Amino acid sequence: MGLDTENQAVIQEDLINRLVDELCAPESYERVAHRSYHHVPMPSLEALEELMETLRALLFPGFFGLLDDFRPETLRYHVGAALDQASGMLAEQLTRGFCFDCGDGSRDGCSQCEERAREVTRTFLSRLPHIRYLLSTDVQAAYDGDPAAKSPAETIFSYPSVRFLTNFRVAHELYLLDVPFIPRILTEMAHSQTGIDVHPGAQIGERFFMDHGTGIVVGETAVVGHNVRLYQGVTLGALSFPLDEQGRPLKGIPRHPIVEDDVIIYAGATILGRVTIGRGSIIGGNVWLTQSVPPCSRIAQGRPRDPYFLEGSGI
Repeated sequence: MGLDTENQAVIQEDLINRLVDELCAPESYERVAHRSYHHVPMPSLEALEELMETLRALLFPGFFGLLDDFRPETLRYHVGAALDQASGMLAEQLTRGFCFDCGDGSRDGCSQCEERAREVTRTFLSRLPHIRYLLSTDVQAAYDGDPAAKSPAETIFSYPSVRFLTNFRVAHELYLLDVPFIPRILTEMAHSQTGIDVHPGAQIGERFFMDHGTGIVVGETAVVGHNVRLYQGVTLGALSFPLDEQGRPLKGIPRHPIVEDDVIIYAGATILGRVTIGRGSIIGGNVWLTQSVPPCSRIAQGRPRDPYFLEGSGI
C-alpha cells in the first residue's frame, strides 16, 4: 500500500512538472496573458459592481443603497457622500483600465494614466444629471408602454429594461470618453442579470423601452431614436463584416441599423445591416429585414400558403 502511494505521488509530480512546462511556454500564453506594469492590477469586477450600486442609488434616490431612506432634508448630505464614494471608486478603476490598455512600462506612462483617470472622472460625474434625465424618460416609457405596470416606481425597482438601461446610460457616457474595457464590462454585468445585450457604443435616444427584454441584441453602431419600443428577442445586428488584408473585420465601420423616432419592433424581429427604419413604423414579430423601409411603414410576415393539387395538376 505504501509503495503504491509513493508511485502515485511520483506520477502526480511528473504530471505537474509537465503541465508547468507547457503552461509556461511563451507560445502557450502570449495571446491570453497580461503583464501588470508597476503592480497596477486589472479593473475589479467586484469594485465595478459596487460602483454601479452607488450610482444607481444616486440616480434613483429612495430606491437603492445609500439613499434608500430618502428625505429631502438630508438629501444633500447623502448625495455628497455618495458622490465622494463614487468618485474614488471610479478614478481607481479608470486608472486600472487605462494602465491595462496602454501597456507603457514607464513611470511617466503610469502618471499619465492616473491624471487621465481623474479628468475623466470629473467629466463623467458632471454628466450624471443628464444621465438621470434620460433614465427618467426611460422609466416613463416603461410605465406608459406596459399596461401591467402599476406605477413608475415599479418599473424602477423591478423592470429589466430600466435596470439594464441604468448600466447602459453610464457605460455609454464612459464609452464616449474613450474609456477602454469598463463600458463593456458594465453592460455585460447587466446582460448577465437581464438577458439584454446592448453594446455601450449604441446611440439610444430618450423614452426607450424594452418590453420583457430577454434576448434583445443591439450592435455597437446602431442608432435608435426617441420613443422606440423593442420586444423580447429583437436583433439590431450587422449583415456582414468588411475585412482587412489579413481577413480580420474592420473596426468602427457603421454596420448596424438606424431606427428613427416612434418605432415599435415586435418580438423576434431581426433587422440587419446599415438600413433605416423610418419614423413611426411598426415591424411585426419574427420579421427578417435587410433593407430600409420608409416612415410609417407596417411590415409583417407574409401570409402562409397551402397549395392543393387535384389529380396531380400543378406538380
